[in-house]
Amino acid sequence: MKQEIHGNAPAGAVYGLGLIGAAIYFISHATSFWMGVLGFLKAIVWPAFIVYEAFKHLGM
Repeated sequence: MKQEIHGNAPAGAVYGLGLIGAAIYFISHATSFWMGVLGFLKAIVWPAFIVYEAFKHLGM
């Protein structure tokens, strides 16, 4: 039987820690409950913000 080994655990760990850190950052800077909810939603998609800013600074 052939075993398949997937090496995605480190990427998942980085994303998970980033999600927790981003959620703490955005929620701690929220001024109301709904801004906290929006902060949590932003924390879920934080890699998209990073890629967008990188492309903006690179002129793409």
